[in-house]
Amino acid sequence: MKLPIDLRAILSRLRATSAKRGAPPDATATARRMVVRRMDFAFDSESVPRHWLGDNMVATALANSLNLIFPAGERFFVRSVHHYMDQLEPQLRQRVREFFGQEGQHARSHERLFATLEAHGFDIEAFLQPYQRLAYERIEPRTSPKLRLAVTAALEHFTATFAEHALRTRLIERLAPPVMQELLLWHAAEEIEHKDVAFDVLQQIDDSYGLRIAGLMVATAVLAGFWVYGAVILLGQDPEFEPRRAVREYLEMLRNPQAGPKRMIGPFLSYLRPGFHPSDIANEELAVAYLEEIGRRAA
Repeated sequence: MKLPIDLRAILSRLRATSAKRGAPPDATATARRMVVRRMDFAFDSESVPRHWLGDNMVATALANSLNLIFPAGERFFVRSVHHYMDQLEPQLRQRVREFFGQEGQHARSHERLFATLEAHGFDIEAFLQPYQRLAYERIEPRTSPKLRLAVTAALEHFTATFAEHALRTRLIERLAPPVMQELLLWHAAEEIEHKDVAFDVLQQIDDSYGLRIAGLMVATAVLAGFWVYGAVILLGQDPEFEPRRAVREYLEMLRNPQAGPKRMIGPFLSYLRPGFHPSDIANEELAVAYLEEIGRRAA
């Protein structure tokens, strides 16, 4: 039986990077300075149509679900890292402040899109209220600060992976309207800029491998659950929803070689490697190139 995933190729990639196990991260990577860029995106129902991602209803619902998750999620990241602010070394503390600034801008920028979704007839509170109540009023207070930090580090790895894919393929430029391209590619570049901050905080506070992997498992389950739940809520509200169309568009999305979920398997497994560090993944040039392209590398 032929497996849909080439496990041998994945294992080969892991073995190829195993020589780095235990090696210190690249000093230039961990010392990167980040810039807090205040962007001004103009969203409206004309510039962002209902099915703005390639006119694909399912792909758009998944993207919109992630947009709804981001703002509260970014603020959770800040809280999780801020809990340990007084215990950090001065250089890392400065990087954390820059990380906070970028995450705050991301949260505010994605929230500005909410009004456009509502203008298209979506009741976003039908998702936001249960999501925020369960994630941040019930789960977060019952989770230890160290596990929250480990979850944040894992989710930052995921967002950096999404970011690398977006900047490397530029698929979004072929599928999305200009303002959504600008939002998502700017966000992607900054995710790569600060990809190792939460991880470095975790390593300074508690470098336990078991804690890091526990964070990965919780992060995967929580992100997948809320992401799919949000997409289902939005699809159920879409006036153009029709089951056969949804199935057809979902299969079209899966067949796209640049958009399949299988692309997440390699990064997921790389995080399992005991000597893993985000700086092992050389993608900084993608962020630099895009920020220079839009004239925002320095500010």
